Amino acid sequence: MNLVFFICVIIGFLSAFIGSLVGLGGGVILVPSLLILYELFDSFNWANSHNIVGISLLVMVFTALSSSISYFKEKRIDYKSGGLFVIGSVPGGIFGSWLNQFLHTEIFSLYFGLLMFAIFLMFFFKANILKRKRAVPNKWTVDREVFLNGTKQTYSFSSITAIVIAMAVGTLSGLFGIGGGSLMVPIMVLLFGFPAHIATATSMYMIFFLSLISSLTHIILGHIPWEYVWLFIPGAWIGGTIGAMLNKRLKSSTLEWVLRIILIVIGIRLIWQGIG
Repeated sequence: MNLVFFICVIIGFLSAFIGSLVGLGGGVILVPSLLILYELFDSFNWANSHNIVGISLLVMVFTALSSSISYFKEKRIDYKSGGLFVIGSVPGGIFGSWLNQFLHTEIFSLYFGLLMFAIFLMFFFKANILKRKRAVPNKWTVDREVFLNGTKQTYSFSSITAIVIAMAVGTLSGLFGIGGGSLMVPIMVLLFGFPAHIATATSMYMIFFLSLISSLTHIILGHIPWEYVWLFIPGAWIGGTIGAMLNKRLKSSTLEWVLRIILIVIGIRLIWQGIG
């Protein structure tokens, strides 16, 4: 039990640290880590797909809250855009959380591995391929401008498109316990033209509300093993805070390559596990 305690604390810290650093929420680390431990060790036989997703979403509430507090102090959160993402993602998160109960652990591993591989491929798209031309202003267009390191940056997108995409992301978040940032950050940067640091901070803001509602759905469905979930929270709070602090110090290109390696290695491992 002492080893399980130690492993859970470390996973909670690393998941939140990496997730906060790149705005993913941490689910892409926590979920596959527990899936692999579930297969390898009897002491993790409690970590089936339903419990893992429930734990991941509940832990991400604390990860996103600690990160958002740090980003709030740095004034990097786009609240208007984040509010639109929350409006779309929360209903999707509830639906995805309900849908999760019909997936068995083995097929869940396969689907999650494929999703991670798809996210890995997204980072190889160039911004000028996916990003649309600046939208013609109308009542549905959101125009934003921010100042980063003294430089003015602008971006715009359709509020309707944002809500629809966020709803799809919310569904995947509730289904797989990934928080939604692993999909929303690439979408915000590549499709909507967000500066990377604003996308990261706004993603964590959205993840807080999405994870809060989605985790409540999993609590109602009985998917939270309370005797284990508390092991992840202390590390998640500390990791989320440190990750947000380091975010502004590191080059985004370095973070992207680290994330790519993590996604492809774990993705292939889970696909193999799901097939086997």
